Amino acid sequence: MSDPLATLLPLGFLLVALLYSSVGHAGATGYLALMALAGIAPETMRPTALVLNLAVASIAVVRFARADLLPWRTLGPFVVGSVPAALIAGSLAIPTTVYRPLLALVLVAASIRLATRAERDLASDRAAVPPPAPLATLVGSGIGLLAGATGTGGGVFLTPLLIARRWATTRAAAGLSAGFILANSAAGLAGNPASLALLPQTLPLALLCAAVGALIGSELGARRIGLVGLRRLLALVMLVAALRLIAG
Repeated sequence: MSDPLATLLPLGFLLVALLYSSVGHAGATGYLALMALAGIAPETMRPTALVLNLAVASIAVVRFARADLLPWRTLGPFVVGSVPAALIAGSLAIPTTVYRPLLALVLVAASIRLATRAERDLASDRAAVPPPAPLATLVGSGIGLLAGATGTGGGVFLTPLLIARRWATTRAAAGLSAGFILANSAAGLAGNPASLALLPQTLPLALLCAAVGALIGSELGARRIGLVGLRRLLALVMLVAALRLIAG
């Protein structure tokens, strides 16, 4: 029997990477959902999703940074708080029946707000003020716990918060999320290096397809898509993530 990654999954990875990278995300929730549908073993799914995250987030970081949409000083405190928290959460056995429904509800509510107020909230893009470093570190820790518990990079939780609190413009929020995801995904792999031995042999093809999707998507997000469209696209990504959490 052929490896599922060698058939339809690479195309799915390309589409997921294109959609997610346009809003600064790397697509872990999408990759996990696709691999679950393909019947791939759970122990292979997590490291594969994190490696794909690294590739897509790296491309998104470069694209958003070149467009001057990644404020590094704002990113630093969030990462300082998130990385150790993600490592801790990844080693804990948290009942999925407790956190998955709650997180899904939060994501659905946030996606509805973004989609319905996309035009009215554009004024906040011109009035964004970064949070104080201690607060950003504390928030990063909380999101890091969520990222470690769900096996994702945490961007799907950070982006709506940055926009809702007016801590970053829509495009800068996408750039910040890309950097945040890159750091957390690297920490996730570093915390469990033995999982790298479980990566599928056809991973290079999957990486290539995800990279192509990321190149297209990050260009669209950084330069091409209007702000209203970008917010509505982000709302769609968050809704997909919520459905993934509900489905388990």
